[in-house]
Amino acid sequence: MKKLISVVDRWSSVPLGVVGVSGTRALLGFVGLMFYVSQYADRDYLFGPAAVLSWREFVAQLHEDGSFSLYAWSSSEVWFQLVFHLGLITALMVTLGIGGRAVLACHWVLLWSLYERQPVLLDGGDNLAYLVILMLLATRCYDRFSLSSGLADRLARRLPTQLRSLTTPLHNLGVVAVAAQMCLVYVVSGLYKVQGQMWQDGTALFYVLRVPEFSLPGVSNLVYGNDFLVVAGTYVTVFFLVYFPMGVLVPALRPWAAAMSISFHLAIAVCMGLTGFALTMIACDLVFLDKELGKAVSMARELAVRLSRWARKTQQRTEHAREGALTEESV
Repeated sequence: MKKLISVVDRWSSVPLGVVGVSGTRALLGFVGLMFYVSQYADRDYLFGPAAVLSWREFVAQLHEDGSFSLYAWSSSEVWFQLVFHLGLITALMVTLGIGGRAVLACHWVLLWSLYERQPVLLDGGDNLAYLVILMLLATRCYDRFSLSSGLADRLARRLPTQLRSLTTPLHNLGVVAVAAQMCLVYVVSGLYKVQGQMWQDGTALFYVLRVPEFSLPGVSNLVYGNDFLVVAGTYVTVFFLVYFPMGVLVPALRPWAAAMSISFHLAIAVCMGLTGFALTMIACDLVFLDKELGKAVSMARELAVRLSRWARKTQQRTEHAREGALTEESV
């Protein structure tokens, strides 16, 4: 009973994974910003009123799917430019940690609207981003890696005590929701692969890397041309995806499982070109690296302090040397 009370007390009073979810928010904002910037030159052709998918066809598809998009509200060029640039600015603000949860919610709406406007450009990371951003709204994901103005803290002090006492449990619930969502993604993906014949006989990697859209010239052929790499890569992928949740449930194995996942998705980004999907998965993996991120931030701050001290000492020595030279010249 004492252990149970201690767990409940910690759950309601100590926020967990603050650094991890803050990194998740910053990197998800960067993924959205990257999408806006990468399509900026072709924005009229891809998303505008006279885009390759006409505005009327787009609105008709939205009605059929029962979805929504801000780009469907008007066929005006001015409205399109306003919404698009507002989305770009909002993504930048989320990346820098400006505006708090209100800006994060606006970012979700604007990003959903853009993705709905041209779904053929999506690589799968959008499905996870939709869910995780909503979960982050319950967390304190602006406590780190943000340019906070202090307005949110001042507003929070004006809330009733009963409401303020709910912020920590809601934050912890949001962190657990993100972690559970990631485990679900890995398990479902692994189990689907287990049912496939090519994954069972160890040849799936051979066929995946031969698809022109998902191959890296000069590298992919070296992998699918080696039988050992193909078989090992196929079976290791399935094994990792299925047993990832077991790895993160054990505290000692958690950072290793998250590091392996990040390496796995970096390889996907480089070899298959699915950069948005890979960065989205990596962003969500940061939830499992809260302590490690905290240590890295502390080391970076210490290094910055040491470099600042070294720069000041170097400057002082230079100034003393100049003063000495001037004194000798005057003598």
